Amino acid sequence: MRNYSIFKTSITVIAMLVSFSTFSQKKDDSKKDTKKEKTYSDIITDKAVTDNGLFDVHKIDDKYFYEINDSLLGRDMMMVTRVVKMATELPLSRHKMSEQVLKWEKFDNNILLKQASYSKFANDSLPISIAVSNSNFEPIIASFKISVKNKDKNSYVIDVTSLYKNDVKMFGFPQSTRKTYKISSLDSKLSFIESIRSFPLNIETKHIKTYKSSDSRNGQISMVLNNSMVLLPKEPMRRRYFDERVGWFTSSQTDYGIDNQEAETVRYLDRWRLEVKDEDIEKFKSGELVEPKKPIIYYLDPATPKKWRKYLKDGIEDWNVAFEAAGFKNAVIVKYPPTKEEDPDWSPEDVRYSTVRYLASPTLNANGPHVSDPRSGEIIESDINWYHNVMKLLRNWYFVQTAAVNPDARGVEFKNEVMGELIRFVSSHEFGHTIGLPHNMGSSSAYPVDSLRSATFTKKYGTAPSIMDYARFNYVAQPGDEGVALMPSDWDTPNVGVYDIYAVKWGYKPILDVTHEEEKSILQSWITEKADDLKYRFGSAGIDPSSQTEDLGDNAVKASEYGIANLKRIMPNLIEWTTEDGETYDELEYMYNQVLGQFRRYMGHVANNIGGVYQYYKTADQDGAVYTHVSKEHQKACVNFLNNHLFNTPYWMIEKDILNKIEFAGMTNRIRTVQSSYLNNILDFGKMARMIENEALNGNNAYTLENFMNDVKNGIWSELRNGKKIDVYRRNLQRTYIQRLGYIMANEQPRRQGSFWANYTTPVNVAVSDIRSSTLGTLLNLRKELSKSVKKYSDQNTKNHLNYCIGLINNALNPKSS
Repeated sequence: MRNYSIFKTSITVIAMLVSFSTFSQKKDDSKKDTKKEKTYSDIITDKAVTDNGLFDVHKIDDKYFYEINDSLLGRDMMMVTRVVKMATELPLSRHKMSEQVLKWEKFDNNILLKQASYSKFANDSLPISIAVSNSNFEPIIASFKISVKNKDKNSYVIDVTSLYKNDVKMFGFPQSTRKTYKISSLDSKLSFIESIRSFPLNIETKHIKTYKSSDSRNGQISMVLNNSMVLLPKEPMRRRYFDERVGWFTSSQTDYGIDNQEAETVRYLDRWRLEVKDEDIEKFKSGELVEPKKPIIYYLDPATPKKWRKYLKDGIEDWNVAFEAAGFKNAVIVKYPPTKEEDPDWSPEDVRYSTVRYLASPTLNANGPHVSDPRSGEIIESDINWYHNVMKLLRNWYFVQTAAVNPDARGVEFKNEVMGELIRFVSSHEFGHTIGLPHNMGSSSAYPVDSLRSATFTKKYGTAPSIMDYARFNYVAQPGDEGVALMPSDWDTPNVGVYDIYAVKWGYKPILDVTHEEEKSILQSWITEKADDLKYRFGSAGIDPSSQTEDLGDNAVKASEYGIANLKRIMPNLIEWTTEDGETYDELEYMYNQVLGQFRRYMGHVANNIGGVYQYYKTADQDGAVYTHVSKEHQKACVNFLNNHLFNTPYWMIEKDILNKIEFAGMTNRIRTVQSSYLNNILDFGKMARMIENEALNGNNAYTLENFMNDVKNGIWSELRNGKKIDVYRRNLQRTYIQRLGYIMANEQPRRQGSFWANYTTPVNVAVSDIRSSTLGTLLNLRKELSKSVKKYSDQNTKNHLNYCIGLINNALNPKSS
């Protein structure tokens, strides 16, 4: 009984303990359930430093919080990532790294950051919009737990420190470029947020990123990045639709809502939102120039040397004459950078400011990218990246293209006034890109070559109808052509040509109170009015020899002969114009190679006509062909030009007084290299294929492949008929010629990937085309001629050479037996 009593007592005590424990657990759970919800002041404490703007930004110790108003959820925002400062190991070739459209959305107790896409589209009112939405799901970049809701402002607070502290690749150094510099990962311990500033329409974040890199001296690379997030307009700008007859940078969408039997890709212009003020509409309609609601304002980088600021400013503001054709005055304004005292918040990285960025870079270039709203094409901001050494590039061009007729170009350093006007020219060209205009390489072919020697003509019309061509400087002008315009700043409308004025009017002039279809009809009528005038033609580079870079005039043979005549005038003076007492011959060597480089450009201009096809953009209501083969006579003239100026040894290049100061050897290889380069250019599979097709389509009117092969062979082997001695330069060329024909016999056309090459190549199956049979016939005929000619020569070098060439032909025809 006693034992039972003890057992019973024990059970009772255990039960009481269990009961007490359960009661305690319930009591604790009750405490948890009634735990006080954190308030706004619990999260955003008195320690917070707040910057009000698009989102209120709160900094507490080393953490950053966004406070996002409910009205901004779902709104489109553009994020632009730029480099502010870069490690020495990486060249700062551009500032802008990437851009994306973003949306902030609420999901349960989280705020999601999504990447928005507008590549596919259908109006929300159409049933197909459901299918478009289903196939265009927006990827989630990041998720943030809502720290607290501000009920007074109807806003949500989230901690965004990780967005800029961690390696979010979309907002950091581009993934594609990381591979180049062997960047593996982010070193988060050496990465910091420098500042986050909020403004009414944008947020600017500056942060230091340190990446691990096996390509760096100390194993890591640090840089300062800036992320600009700007609110896009709630109502997108009205689109203006693209027409390929007027060159323009564009945005595009695949529209599934168009009432067609297939989806259609629609393209619309990238352009600034230039609008007429409400109070000026009647003035505008009556033809009076008006100021836009919001002009295009550019700032110069504070880093810009003061002596060049005026010229950069003038080059950009030169475009006002074009915007006057669109009905606006003072549409373009350039401002000098404000001081810290004048505007402490101003920064060239701020997306609100379009800036000419001055880069301490050895790059010989400048460029003009822009950021546009993908929904409408509205340009939000743009920059001109100005590399310090672009001045060296300008010096090179101006020297080799004008020094023969221009004392101001004779030297390795120009007067500031001359260099300033050259800077103005490039500034104007790059600004053209920032307003939406691409290169118009077909522009310069509008003018007769000899007109470029006329002072009256070149002052009025320039050396090309468009500054957006790579027409550079007037290399056609000859000694005695007094007053002729040599650079675009010499034009009556400096740096802006007649095509540029026309294009700006077409793209920017407001067409009020009309539908899209009515606007399209008006725009087409403006093109039709100018359709027969080549000054208003747009041409993009490709197989079209009238749309080339660095060329002038409507005849490459004539223009290049003028250019070569000037190079021959420069060469004997090169030592005098490039050297100074006490200095080395480095500049002499450099400029000697620049002269040769210009010679190569002339060879290319002519060579590209062989097998060339002109392309003139037309619509179905216009007469005439879009594609036309270059005439038989002109192609033959181009081959004769190459035979005379390139394949006949250009002895004027072999200036002994120069060569003995810049090198101990290399001249024979230099000549062979330039000759083989353009020999390969014309003996190209695509060119040969186009000649075959030309003959098939046009018969005796075509410059046939056989015509071409005979003309080239007869030019390169002219000694076999005239009995002249074959010197070392010609021997090198002739061996190279046989090797190229051997290559054609043994190889297929190289494959070139990407859409770029589609404009430059003509695919051909070499094995089943006439290319090999024509090449075979050429080699067989040449072998016969060599066998006869070798007996006529007594010079041993020549005999050895001819016998060797016979052996090369045998190897080409019977590669397995060699």
